[in-house]
Amino acid sequence: MTMNMQQMSMGAWTLVLAALTSFAGSLIGLACAARAHRHRGHRVAVVWTACAAVAIGGVAIWLMHFIAMYGFAVDGSPVRYSVWLTVVSAAVSVGVVGLGLSLVTLRRASTPRLICAGALTGIGVAFMHYLGMAAVRFQGDIGYDPLLVAVSLVIAVVAATAALWFTIVVRATLARLGAGAVMAVAVTGMHYTGMAAVHVVMIPTQTLPPAVDGFDLVFPVFLASGLIVAALLWALFTTGTPGLDRPSTHAVR
Repeated sequence: MTMNMQQMSMGAWTLVLAALTSFAGSLIGLACAARAHRHRGHRVAVVWTACAAVAIGGVAIWLMHFIAMYGFAVDGSPVRYSVWLTVVSAAVSVGVVGLGLSLVTLRRASTPRLICAGALTGIGVAFMHYLGMAAVRFQGDIGYDPLLVAVSLVIAVVAATAALWFTIVVRATLARLGAGAVMAVAVTGMHYTGMAAVHVVMIPTQTLPPAVDGFDLVFPVFLASGLIVAALLWALFTTGTPGLDRPSTHAVR
């Protein structure tokens, strides 16, 4: 039987915290991507690209998703999460985002590469979301509205492409802040659009499989992500090698 569900059962703070987390991760990740593009041709660019993938894929996308999911509730059943699928979703998110970023951070930027990078990054956002949803465990099944799923994918791809364009092409501080905001809107908007596509069907006779509570999952990850963010901020503010830390002279073509 179809049952009611809630997206913000804990209050609007889950939405606010999720959006702020996504903004912080996006801003740091895009700053790392810009640093990688500036160092293009040097091995250090690979390190900055990896840092950007962790910040965007791990914090802005993955952590944001599970903070927002902390407000997800289904009437008549506890909600739990599969640990191994949760870990896989994090790895996929970081990996796909890293692949997309590498198209513009490790090679000369061009319009086709930028579009491909935005598409891959956006797909990484969407794929992580639906893989993360596959980790949800309750006494029932989840179904989706195909149209809203398609809309959520379009939001992720378009906004991710715009954020990368701002990062690579425009160097003004306000533009970087705008890029982070655009990316955060992409991730948060994609999440809640994807959640609007959800409908749940309760199966009272179904046994709840082994899984962990949302708080047990999110809290330690939130602390670990805080340390990651602190480390990336420290790296951004303390590194800069003369001769290597100069802007690239190649424009997007």
